[in-house]
Amino acid sequence: TNPGFVVRITQAGLDYAHHQAIAFLEKELAQLKLQDISGDFRVRHVGKVRYELSSLDLRSFQLPYSRISPVPNVGLQVSISNAFAAVDGDWRVKFHFIRDHGSFDLKVENVYIKINLRLGSDTSGKPTIDTSDCSTRISNVQVHFSGKFGWLYNLFYSVVESRFRKILESEVCKIVARSVRSELQPYLQTLPVTARIDARAGIDYSLVAPPVATAQSLDADLKGEFFSLAHRSAVPFPPLPLAFPPDHDRMVYFGASSYFFSTAAFAYHAAGALVFDITDSMIPKGVEFHLNTTTFSAFVPQLEKMYPKMPMKLRLSAPSAPYLNIGPEGLSLRPVVDIQAYAILPNSSLAPLFLLGLTCNVSAVIDVKSGHIVGSLKVGRMRLSLKQSDVGTFQVRTLQSIVNILTSSILLPHVNERLGEGFPLPLPERIQLSNILLRFHQ
Repeated sequence: TNPGFVVRITQAGLDYAHHQAIAFLEKELAQLKLQDISGDFRVRHVGKVRYELSSLDLRSFQLPYSRISPVPNVGLQVSISNAFAAVDGDWRVKFHFIRDHGSFDLKVENVYIKINLRLGSDTSGKPTIDTSDCSTRISNVQVHFSGKFGWLYNLFYSVVESRFRKILESEVCKIVARSVRSELQPYLQTLPVTARIDARAGIDYSLVAPPVATAQSLDADLKGEFFSLAHRSAVPFPPLPLAFPPDHDRMVYFGASSYFFSTAAFAYHAAGALVFDITDSMIPKGVEFHLNTTTFSAFVPQLEKMYPKMPMKLRLSAPSAPYLNIGPEGLSLRPVVDIQAYAILPNSSLAPLFLLGLTCNVSAVIDVKSGHIVGSLKVGRMRLSLKQSDVGTFQVRTLQSIVNILTSSILLPHVNERLGEGFPLPLPERIQLSNILLRFHQ
């Protein structure tokens, strides 16, 4: 399935996220609890030596140099080099009749960690992440013992060094895997698969395929489809292939195709939202006419005889959802609007008068504010036609000025107020966008 919406996270965006993640991983590693270590070993010509290491305290675990990279066919790879840690604790040794104890300091240097992260999607279309591979290599372990018998320390120095190396190499990858599962995966799950917009419609942002790592970015294809909350029906037009521009300068890119915007019109039309009534009470102050048969009889003479001095109602509706086009100049559409005029009878029932057809050129101004796509419409040239009349024929062009006023002063502000509230972008929790640049492409 072609996407209606795409997201690209570039190396700069990955670096920013990586900076936050590494700081968290340092804290997790520094909280590593080391169990007491004990054992015995035989020394040639000496005998069996029993040792015990206790009260082990990992004072710090520093990750000064690290990098994240998108790797095709792998996902994301995190490489950490020259990491170091410091441990202190107590030691105790028993050797024949000799017993000694003291404290020790241990420094772990030149730690190298490589983590491969596999990206995918679950059945609901949410992104998933897991460690597909993790390896830790420690080049240098230095132990300093304090105590009375210096020669004794050398007997188990290499044993302690080896044990610590194996323990840390194993525990680091366990912590990485646990952090990915318990922290990173739940955070990615905060990406909204569906976003409720209002009482009528929502947006489907589910992944249509797992995220793809390229040499320069991480790309995700989303459904990008509006739907009616009352009844979700199949969109009668397919999403076209989306050629995403090969830009990589910013941290993150969002691409919305004409399919994305057109499904918005389709969803609101299906929900019955593209119907708007205009009555006399809605006419702004300063407009010197009233919405009644007396005013309109100047253009439709038959009204004065058939429905004298009666208030009127105009019902504007779209017989079909407008399709939106995106080009280098921006977003445009050519909606068709039916304008049904009624006379409001004394018993409050409606008498149909005439049905006008309105076609116009509309351009949209799009912006992004507070994580929402917002917009406003500008109406260009409008053309009227008479589709049906219950009061005889009349010259439609004489009504052009009134329709212009009603459209520009009542309908358009109402629509733009709703568009100003905007539609949410697919953002995980606690993400804010800044330095936003908007571009249009064919």
